[in-house]
This record gives sequence, C-alpha cells and structure tokens, in this order.
Amino acid sequence: MKKYFIVFSTLFLSGCNGFGSLTEIGSPPSLTRTQDPTRDTSYRPVTMPMPPLQPPPSEAASLWRPGSRAFFKDQRASQVGDLITVIVDITDNATIVDNTSATGSGTEAMGMPSLFGFQSKAISHLTSSSALSTSSSSGNTATGRIGRSETVTIRLAGTITQVLPNGNFVVVARQEVRINSELRELLVTGVARPQDITADNTVTHDRLAEARISYGGRGQLSILQTPRYGQQLLNAVAPF
Repeated sequence: MKKYFIVFSTLFLSGCNGFGSLTEIGSPPSLTRTQDPTRDTSYRPVTMPMPPLQPPPSEAASLWRPGSRAFFKDQRASQVGDLITVIVDITDNATIVDNTSATGSGTEAMGMPSLFGFQSKAISHLTSSSALSTSSSSGNTATGRIGRSETVTIRLAGTITQVLPNGNFVVVARQEVRINSELRELLVTGVARPQDITADNTVTHDRLAEARISYGGRGQLSILQTPRYGQQLLNAVAPF
C-alpha cells in the first residue's frame, strides 16, 4: 500500500505543472483584461521617507502658479492616472579575473649532544643532532574568471498610480505580447521625479528609484523549459 502511495504522489507532483494549462489546451494563452493596476491582488501602495510639508508661497495678483516649471500649463504626466513612457535600455558587460598563488616551506631539527653527562653508542642515536628532524612544504594555485554580457531594450507605456507627498511619482508599466502560443509579459515599476520626465513624456529606467523590471512569459515553450514540480522537489531535498 505504501509503495502505491509513493508512486501516486510522484505522478501527482510531476503532473501538477500541467494543471494550470489544462484550460488552454487547443488555444493560445489568454490575455488578461485591461484593469486598474491598483486593483491587482499583488499591488501594494509605496511608502517612502518624506520631508515635512511646507505650504507654497502665494502672491496676490500673480499669474505664476506655485510649483510650475513653465508659464503655460505643463503637458507632461503629473497626476494619478496620467500616462508615461518608460524606456529600459540596459547594456551590462562585466569581466572579473582572479589569480592567486601561495607557497610555504619549513624545516625543523633537534638533537642533544649528551644525556646526563653520558655519551655512548647506545644513546648516540637519540642524542645526535639529527634525533628529531621535520620538514614541510605547501603550495596553492587558483585561477578564476567571470564574464557576463546582458542587453535589454524595452519601451512601454505606464500609469502613475501614486503621487507621493514630496511630489515624486510611483509608475507602473505593464505590457503583454502574444506570439503564436507564447505570451510575453513585461512589467516595470519604480519611483520617478517630475524633473526626470522629458518633454516627450518619457523617463529612462536609470531615473527610477526602487526599479523592478521583469520580462517573462507563459505558454508552450515556458512549460517545456520549466522542470516539473516533482523534479523540482527532488532537486530541493536530494542530498546528492
């Protein structure tokens, strides 16, 4: 009975990976509905350290608006719900080379010319200068090299979901692209300053604080490239 239970459990775990795609058999992955990012179950409002609030100066009969960056109304994103384009352009190249070498050697010798005033052939071997002699040597050589090259170029529109008390914007950008039976999901979140938004209403990824950039997907290719749950479990608990 125990044997059948183990076999059934193994088959169950190995087949769980396909349960999520049973509803998509014979059809490509379905796109998610367009919705408010703040209504997502994984959405959490962002809280960050803020300076104390200060009331803006007001001047009577002045045409200048406090906090405005131009005489006319700024058309760039500035309120919750406004759209903003996020540009991700990552080109990362890193090379690390590490070479180490260590050597060591030591020699020790000990002897007694005489023992309690006696010097005879019987104890000559014990009292000679070579009665105790040790020597040691060690050596270690290591060479390491790491090379990495990454390129990610993404341009997608997002939405301002929060305006923090200091005026910074919380931006969430999400995009889905379906090609045949594979769905590509792009997600970019971060905090941007109003000053970093250019005239064409774009902001680069290196201007986003707490940036989170995700590029993944789901579909037939992702299923084939992902190990089964049973295999992942065995890899996690197997000691060898």
